[in-house]
Amino acid sequence: MIDSFASWLTFETLNIAADSHMGLSIHFFVYETVKIMLMLIAMTHVMSLFRHYLPIDKMQEYLSSRHFFGLDYFLASTFGAITPFCSCSSIPLFIGFLQARIPLGLTFAFLTTSPLVNEVAIVIFLSAFGWKITLLYTLAGMTIGMLSGLILGKMNLEKEIDTKIFTEAKKPCCCKCKKDTQNIFKQISNEAFSITKKIMPFVILGIAIGAGIHGYVPEGYFEDSLSGNNIFSVPIAVILAVPLYANASSVIPIVQALISKGVALGTALAFMMAIVGISLPEALILKRVMSWKLLGRFFAIVTIGIIIIGYLFNTLPLTLLTKI
Repeated sequence: MIDSFASWLTFETLNIAADSHMGLSIHFFVYETVKIMLMLIAMTHVMSLFRHYLPIDKMQEYLSSRHFFGLDYFLASTFGAITPFCSCSSIPLFIGFLQARIPLGLTFAFLTTSPLVNEVAIVIFLSAFGWKITLLYTLAGMTIGMLSGLILGKMNLEKEIDTKIFTEAKKPCCCKCKKDTQNIFKQISNEAFSITKKIMPFVILGIAIGAGIHGYVPEGYFEDSLSGNNIFSVPIAVILAVPLYANASSVIPIVQALISKGVALGTALAFMMAIVGISLPEALILKRVMSWKLLGRFFAIVTIGIIIIGYLFNTLPLTLLTKI
């Protein structure tokens, strides 16, 4: 139905030739925008309902007071995956976890997973690549989070955290997360639409760039430099991504278009994961609460994890990409 609407709007109403570069780009843009917007609205409502019954303060309490027989890192990574995707979520919550005296490794498991895996990224992945790639990516992102947290937790680097954060008063949450006990469903709906409205401009920008690549870049354009046959394609993609910063929601449509033009799946995903997980802007923010030694080790471990995941995804059979 969405495809029919996109075709009607592009080829009949706007009267753009179906075989033209402009026609391909506009059709891609309309189809992906409508599809992702509808999926986002549905998923954000489900996750807002879930978060209402498992609020952030409860997460902190569970992680600080229980050990879960070795499942701590899985739980911390899971909390990262269900955290609301907004500009004030990951790092302030990371600091809040430290202030709550949650072990350093667990806080890094949360921090690593949070930008890589969330409901918005999952929705757009499902739309772009189907459930198989989405499931594998989710497992990969959470694995990087858990292993990076576990390794950092074993290094005894607590002294590398700025002690000032333990004496600073907690600031009010900028996500406006106060609970309205009189109307729970209205609160949940407001949160869901708030997240959707905040994310959609970045999604639309990403779709627009992806539409341009989809319509105007020739098939196989990137095959020589960024295909799976180039052994250096994954580290090159990671290096190119570090100076950049964007959220996963805006990068995934670009990744989808790049893959359709010959970029290997693992290479494209490594590029995206590096942008959202180890960017230079993130490093500058984190430097305010930790030493260069801890920051360097965190980035090195996550970078190695992303590169390994990139190579592993490059070995996947092409049949998994039938959704594209």
